[in-house]
Amino acid sequence: MKYIDEYRDGDSAEKLVNEIRQAVKRDWTIMEICGGQTHTIVKSGIDELLPSRLTLVHGPGCPVCVTPLELIDKAVEIAMRPDVLFTSFGDMLRVPGSEKDLLTVKAAGGNIRIVYSPLDALKLAQQHPDQNIVFFAVGFETTAPANALAVWQAKQLGVKNFSILCSHVLVPPAMEAILSSPMNRVQGFLAAGHVCTVMGFEEYIPLASKYHVPMTVTGFEPVDILQGILMTVRQLQDGQATVQNQYARVVRREGNRSAQELIKKVFMVTDRSWRGIGTIPMSGYRLRDEFGAFDAEKLFDVTAIQTQESPLCIAGQVMQGFKKPHDCQAFGIQCTPEHPLGAPMVSSEGACAAYYHFGKIRH
Repeated sequence: MKYIDEYRDGDSAEKLVNEIRQAVKRDWTIMEICGGQTHTIVKSGIDELLPSRLTLVHGPGCPVCVTPLELIDKAVEIAMRPDVLFTSFGDMLRVPGSEKDLLTVKAAGGNIRIVYSPLDALKLAQQHPDQNIVFFAVGFETTAPANALAVWQAKQLGVKNFSILCSHVLVPPAMEAILSSPMNRVQGFLAAGHVCTVMGFEEYIPLASKYHVPMTVTGFEPVDILQGILMTVRQLQDGQATVQNQYARVVRREGNRSAQELIKKVFMVTDRSWRGIGTIPMSGYRLRDEFGAFDAEKLFDVTAIQTQESPLCIAGQVMQGFKKPHDCQAFGIQCTPEHPLGAPMVSSEGACAAYYHFGKIRH
């Protein structure tokens, strides 16, 4: 396909790999933030083509991976109620909670439906006024505009039986949490292109300066990623720490201002718990008070649910770049896509799933 095939071209990729090999003069560690990038890296064998002095580690991955266990338990609790039609994207159904996942609830008769947009859930609310329609609003900044729009429209239309269980997380605070950790090993970032499509990359500039870490906004095809790596390596070798935009065909510095304004109207920034990582200050969205009637967590009184992660799962260390998936003792044994211990083995963008499906048992 035009505009895609050129970013999968083998000759272009080979040329970039050779340029990276020539550019790397010492040991460097770069983290890609997005799980879509991780899957391209692993599936395409990019990590095996790079020089040994260059290490790629995998970041938070995707919002499914970092949705806290307690929120999965809250979703399960709400979905089990007879007056609720619970809606979600498909990849959330198999994320394990403390005792069960949403797919198990559905198999036991729970009224759970996969939708492709929060607006589909809002339409269901209009079609079924006798039921409470709840949408599991999970996402980075990328999906926040659509979720904000659904809540905004529900209020404007006077729909009383629609609500969202909100689990929005923000990328820049997570990057700062990684950089400020005493265990940090990341020296450069490939920033998530889809997030920056909405939010732009102005928020990254002070981070790059504060921690003297170069960041490159990067797309998701093999050539995109190799270009992003090369741009980051060149900065590292030159001692620079700026934000560059490899994904210029999609991303603008200021992002999508209209989408950002809609987000601000409906959501406000709050502290948010990240699965396997813990609470990161001011790293998520919650509904503004004027939209409290659409907050499923309050409507169904599940705010008090507390849980504890499996001691076998090292997903948090994987998502912070401290370890690789195959460093986990449970990987491929107690933890598989069929019986996952953590979300990175479930999600289509999870690092553990990528390693499992593409046979990366050893780096």
